[in-house]
Amino acid sequence: MELISTHTILTSDLGIKGNLFGGKFMAWIDVAAAALAVQTIKNPNILTLKISECVFHKPAKINNLIKIYGEVLKIGRTSITVLVEARRLVVSTGEESIICTTSVVMVQVDDHGVPSEILISSKQK
Repeated sequence: MELISTHTILTSDLGIKGNLFGGKFMAWIDVAAAALAVQTIKNPNILTLKISECVFHKPAKINNLIKIYGEVLKIGRTSITVLVEARRLVVSTGEESIICTTSVVMVQVDDHGVPSEILISSKQK
């Protein structure tokens, strides 16, 4: 897996109980998956089709870092599936642990929003 993005948890990212707000976290996952998909297929015209179950195994707190890793699982005719793993890094101790693993399916679309065929040359794979 390659590192796609890193985020510092700020006060504005917290929910009511002082943990990282799930909606913010899901947005980070979506953006990271999209970045890897775009980089892989060499086309920015993608939409999120599906984010699989996202179970939060550990809480993340203020000043922790969230490191998001990913790898391409599959490239279909019009879609690309990315495996995403988010890890919490406690900066003061260096402890890193997985907080969520999920897969994201992105669809390449044309200018009208209609799914279009992904063309990957052998050099891009």
